[in-house]
Amino acid sequence: MAGAAEAQGEVTRHDVERARRVVVKVGSSSLTTAAGGLDADRVDALVDVLAAHGHKDVVLVSSGAIAAGLSPLGLTRRPRDLARQQAAASVGQGLLVARYTASFARYGRRVGQVLLTSDDTSRRGHYRNAFRTLEQLLAMGAVPVVNENDTIATDEIRFGDNDRLAALVAHLVRADLLVLLSDVDGLYDGNPSTPGASRIEEVRGPADLEGVSLGSVGAAGVGTGGMVTKVEAARIAAGAGIPVVLTSASRAAAALAGRPTGTYFHRTGRRSADRLLWLAHASSPQGALILDPGAVEAVVERRTSLLPAGVQRVEGDFSAGDPVELRDAGGQPVARGLVNFDAKELPRLLGRSTRELARELGPAYEREIVHRDDLVLLRR
Repeated sequence: MAGAAEAQGEVTRHDVERARRVVVKVGSSSLTTAAGGLDADRVDALVDVLAAHGHKDVVLVSSGAIAAGLSPLGLTRRPRDLARQQAAASVGQGLLVARYTASFARYGRRVGQVLLTSDDTSRRGHYRNAFRTLEQLLAMGAVPVVNENDTIATDEIRFGDNDRLAALVAHLVRADLLVLLSDVDGLYDGNPSTPGASRIEEVRGPADLEGVSLGSVGAAGVGTGGMVTKVEAARIAAGAGIPVVLTSASRAAAALAGRPTGTYFHRTGRRSADRLLWLAHASSPQGALILDPGAVEAVVERRTSLLPAGVQRVEGDFSAGDPVELRDAGGQPVARGLVNFDAKELPRLLGRSTRELARELGPAYEREIVHRDDLVLLRR
């Protein structure tokens, strides 16, 4: 049976071997020491593997900025308060990119730093700009090193140790493969250190994960992501038509070569080129709009824009352009979208037609509260 499974693994990973554009995510624990500070040998070892696959376009999503900044600032462990996390990220980000720049230079490769927040990619203009920047870096032979902009991020700083970011970047650049590197060589059906725990070689869908216990923080204790965030990232990418390999940094070469190492997540959905995946998985709603039954049906079933006539109530304090949840009368979220008005503007618009509003308030009010192009369904 083991031989058959291995043979099956070789067959199913031809997609990995053939991939020409790959997003590789590496966690803090694979780059740094438990005391903080970058481990140059570990960085060089990773770069050696990526450089050996020079025929592939590689986008590197790298954690490690906060961890790299701990030791230089005299911190013995990752701080809990946001201000010191941001300070550590500010110091560590420069050290991290400098280390990658020096390491890739051994192979004549240049590095380009790209710092993102969810706001940069859920809005149409920002999404296009992010895509163009990454595409141009790859076209010019540079290796984009992507990280969250942790020096200014608030909620985003706890975004899942960049696992989810990596899945969304893979979608953004239309990657053929996502490789998630950790300090564990795959997904196990229990605690990997427990006798009898077995590595799960393949995941074809949610049923394969039933009863699987997922851990939390990595062994080194310097990252924030655990297996939960990695499996969620794999689910997002696989649902967008991108296969995923989850394994340890020490097995990166085998993973990129398509050998049956780690855990392989099969595609579960079709590739999509729009930014709504970001809106669904990366944005933090700043408020909510409560819809009447007719509006819920129009938005969910007919995929229309949300008009003022269908909104019963406004919750929260948000500005035009912010993400908001669209909820039914029972409070259940049905969609998420970017709102076209400030919260304080909306009460006088509710329940009225756009034609009526245009006559009374001017042509600027003859528009949707949320346009269908800026709306993603949460319930189908």
